[in-house]
Amino acid sequence: MKRLFAFVFTAFLSTFVLAQDMAPDVLVRTVTEDVLAAVRQDKDIQNGNTQKTIALIQTKVLPYFNFQRMTSLAVGRDWRQATPQQKEMLARQFQELLVRTYSNALSSYRDQTVRYRPFKMNPGETDVLVRTEVLQPGGRPIQLDYSLEKSDKGWKVYDVVVAGVSLVTNYRETFAQEIRAGGIDGLIRSLEAKNKSLAAGKAA
Repeated sequence: MKRLFAFVFTAFLSTFVLAQDMAPDVLVRTVTEDVLAAVRQDKDIQNGNTQKTIALIQTKVLPYFNFQRMTSLAVGRDWRQATPQQKEMLARQFQELLVRTYSNALSSYRDQTVRYRPFKMNPGETDVLVRTEVLQPGGRPIQLDYSLEKSDKGWKVYDVVVAGVSLVTNYRETFAQEIRAGGIDGLIRSLEAKNKSLAAGKAA
């Protein structure tokens, strides 16, 4: 058992280290295809098993997202008012909200495929956009783009643009309203309530 654990840990670590050295477009393609392959093979996920879907996202997607940056962009200028503890709580709750939103999308996956648009990056560039399209049988392609920045831990996604609409920008006005009504703590409470509601809905 110890040898098996050591093997699995080493394999995961090797994959993570390899991902740190990937070009941003290769990283997006690799993670996307890995996730879709897992969904295709798992009937429980296709039938709406939330726990398995969230576990898949936590393992294969979260390591490549910068939720602290995403949260700061979504909160906007009010981010500067937050204490370090509030920033941590905001990022944690926003991450949970996005994970649950993404899990709902994955559970509705059927026969969609992804087309990767041509990608160019200038030498030394540290902020890029990787463009893709989700192809749906009988429907129009959906543009799905990823904004990534390079850190000392490799490339990380900090925004997702769906059909031309930025994820973080889409939340900004709602977050601003919550902050005007109840301050940073009010926004945290609102996110906590939303996540509890989503969790209870799935449990039911």
